[in-house]
Amino acid sequence: MSTERTAKYCAGMENKLVEYLDGRAKPAERRAVEDHLAGCSGCRNRAEEFRALWRALDDLPVISPSPAFDASLRARIAAEPARRRFWNWIPSPRLAFAITALVAMSVWMASMPRVTNDVTAMTHVPAEADFSMIRDLPVLENYDVLSKFDALSELPASPNDTAAGEVMRETKD
Repeated sequence: MSTERTAKYCAGMENKLVEYLDGRAKPAERRAVEDHLAGCSGCRNRAEEFRALWRALDDLPVISPSPAFDASLRARIAAEPARRRFWNWIPSPRLAFAITALVAMSVWMASMPRVTNDVTAMTHVPAEADFSMIRDLPVLENYDVLSKFDALSELPASPNDTAAGEVMRETKD
């Protein structure tokens, strides 16, 4: 293999190497890492460095916090001044985004025209129009009677009507 290709292969092998050394590698990956370590001295040295580091970390004493650590940490956090005074009432950015989206959608839905499929709503005449028809009923009855009254068309023309008609003809000419 060329050195560039070997360097890329070895860089990809580092993640597998950590799993191999932790004992988390699957059997097929474990065999592939062992085969690579047998032929690559750079990766073999890297594996030994990891093992030496982990042995050093294992030799360190385990430090456990004191029983009052949690209480003292909470007291120190409570004593610190609030840095985001305005945004403290919002529990999380996701909730703020969800509330904003809900308000925007509500405003948008409220501004849309209402469409109803109810037949009674589409054919219903407002009560005010009903009452105006009832109020004008005597006039409508008289109009109906007068429009069908043929005796009026048979009346002779009055002298005022003929004089008014002549005046009208003279003004047109």
